[in-house]
Amino acid sequence: MHVRLGLAIIGLALTGPSYAQSEDLEVGFSGAVRGCEEWVLNPTSWIDGMDPFISATGLGRQIRRVKSVNEASLPPKELRVANHYWRINSTKESGYVLVVSDQLPMCHITGGGGVDLQPVVKAVLNSERFLNRWEKLEESSQGEMVTTIYKNREEPALSMVISYADQPGQRIDRVQVMATATIK
Repeated sequence: MHVRLGLAIIGLALTGPSYAQSEDLEVGFSGAVRGCEEWVLNPTSWIDGMDPFISATGLGRQIRRVKSVNEASLPPKELRVANHYWRINSTKESGYVLVVSDQLPMCHITGGGGVDLQPVVKAVLNSERFLNRWEKLEESSQGEMVTTIYKNREEPALSMVISYADQPGQRIDRVQVMATATIK
């Protein structure tokens, strides 16, 4: 009896962090998307200081501004104008980077690290909260990647292209999710 109870407690201790990690990663990705929307659609949230913007992301201390990011986290070259960089630390090993511009209506999100983000990204993209704000327009697959185009329901001129692994465990050694939003 005591052995079973001990094993059950050990089992819960071992599975607990993965649930917490998953939740933290979902909050991070969801906050990055919300930050993207806020930056592009509501410049008043950052034009006179960053506190309203940070508050709108819902990320609190998870998000912080950094001076630069590595090349893999940068947006396409044509969007590298007056950029600001935000690091979102979701876990010790994994997180996201949000790149925005104060001159172009755009944002760019990348995510990676030692934890598989595919299930997390898929959960956020299929969530009611996300789908209430974004309409899925088109989806395609190429190799091991799925690419989906979304249109913002509040501002239909804002579209976002999100690419991520089509199966869990495929891209842990490189950028696992990439999203770029622009107004056209």
